[in-house]
Formats: sequence, structure tokens, C-alpha cells
Amino acid sequence: MLELRRLRLLAEFARRGSIAATAASLGYTPSAVSQQLAALEREARVALLDRTARSAELTDAGRRLAERAEEILVLVEAAETELSTQAGTPSGRVVVTAFPTAAVAFAPALAHSLRDHPELTFVLRQTRLGDGMHQVRSGEVDIALVDDWTGKLPGQAPAALKFFHLRRDPLVLAVPAGHPMADPARPVDLQRLRDEPWMAAPPGEPSRQALERLLDTVGGARAVPWEFEGLHTILSLVARGIGITAIPALALAAGDQGVVVRRIPDAAPAREVYAVTRAASVRRPSVAVTLRALYAAAGEVQPDPPEG
Repeated sequence: MLELRRLRLLAEFARRGSIAATAASLGYTPSAVSQQLAALEREARVALLDRTARSAELTDAGRRLAERAEEILVLVEAAETELSTQAGTPSGRVVVTAFPTAAVAFAPALAHSLRDHPELTFVLRQTRLGDGMHQVRSGEVDIALVDDWTGKLPGQAPAALKFFHLRRDPLVLAVPAGHPMADPARPVDLQRLRDEPWMAAPPGEPSRQALERLLDTVGGARAVPWEFEGLHTILSLVARGIGITAIPALALAAGDQGVVVRRIPDAAPAREVYAVTRAASVRRPSVAVTLRALYAAAGEVQPDPPEG
């Protein structure tokens, strides 16, 4: 008998391509993943991995079983969904993972809404950049909140995943109180801000890339932002008058930290925020009620800065 947990590990190995990446994705040690895959080989009575001292890759039998494992896991979840749907009442454990600003912004409304379901155990985790969809697909979590600055999701996503659009989240300008642009009667003029001390997340962070696209529209020599980890750190520095920034509006849901926020005119860069779940689990009462709570939460957290 093939054990489902080990089949899930094999399917994740097929997606990730290495034992180390599989372990990092699922929160195991590499040795634990290796041992479980070896146990699966003994259950299957055939070599599933071709191992060397430095790497491992699937054999032909391993690839075929990994493909079947994906199908089996979808069927098992569909059966579980049918049973829980018949029960009707949201119950059990539902796990949501979110990028940091969404986790902070949505948590209060989610907690308020889901506490009306005493048989439901709710878990909200923060995830590293880009891991949310992998965690949903692997079965580690039920729903992931993901952001898309490129406009390519959900078109490039696997068919096994279902996307629910929650909101558009544009960049907004944050300046200290007393800054000329803090006056809501004064139009936001990015040309006048070109030589200001800008602050941003490190290179590679999506919000940094969006800010750089914004600065590219200004023309002339682009300012080189100072770099700080964490959008809330950046906001605290803006409040102290050290510089200015442009950040996603959701980052202000926990409070503006004493900064003045202005809407940026002329189609500022924005991200789309989605809830992602496995298509087979959408009708499960615990997932369905959490998706409804997410829609409600998304409608409650949008700051409304003055027009630029």
C-alpha cells in the first residue's frame, strides 16, 4: 500500500527537482525527505530516484508515479470535499498563508468573521516571496494570498489551482507631516520629488521594482533609494522626516505611523491580490467560508488617501 504522505513528497520532488528544495518547501530536513522517499521505493518495489553523491533525479518509474500521485491526491481531496460538503458546517482546520502586508492587513477582519464558526480552527501564516502557490499545490496550506505585479496571473498558473481576485493595490506616496506634498490641496508632482531622498525595500523585492518603474516615468537621472528591510521600518523613517517613499496601499492597513499618504496620479504601478486554492477544495465548507471572509476583509482594509 502506497502511503499518501509519501506520494505527496514525491509529487513535490517532481516539481522542485531536488531533495533540498523539497525539504525547504515542506518544512522538513533533507534527510527526512530522503528517508521517506526511500520508504516509498520499498513500498513501490521499484527504484523511483536515481541518486548520486550530490544529486537525485526521478527514474522513468518515478516520473510515472509522480504523475499518478498528482491525480491520486486530487481525487482524495475531492472525496474529502464531498464528505465535508454533506456535513455542511465549516469545521476542522483551515490554513491560510499570506505575504506579510496582506497577513497584517487581513488578520483582524478574518479573525472577527471566522470566530462565528466555533468548529473551525483557523491558522494564518506569513510566507516567503513566491512560496504561496507551491504550498497550496503541495497541500501544505489550503489558501494562499499572493500578489501579482506583472499581470500574468492567473494565466500562467497550473489548472489545478483556482484564483479569486480580491483587490487592486496601487502604490501610494508617503511623506512626512510638514512636507510640501503633505498638503492635500496641492497636486502631487513627481517631477518636484525627483531629487528627494527616496527610501525603498532591497533590490529584488516587488515593491522596490514597482517604485523604480515609477521613478523611471519622471525622467532625468533617477534617484537611488536608500534600502531598508520591511515596509513598516521605511514608514517609521518617513514619519521622522528622513525621506519619502512609495509603497503598496495595503502596507498602511495597520496604521499610517504618522506619515501623510497621497494618491499618485497617472496610473501608478499596482499589484493584483488573489486568494489561491486547489480547485478540488473550493466547495469544502471550511475553505468556502474562509474565501467569503477574505472577500469581506479585502473590502475593509483599503486606505483612501486624498487625490493627487
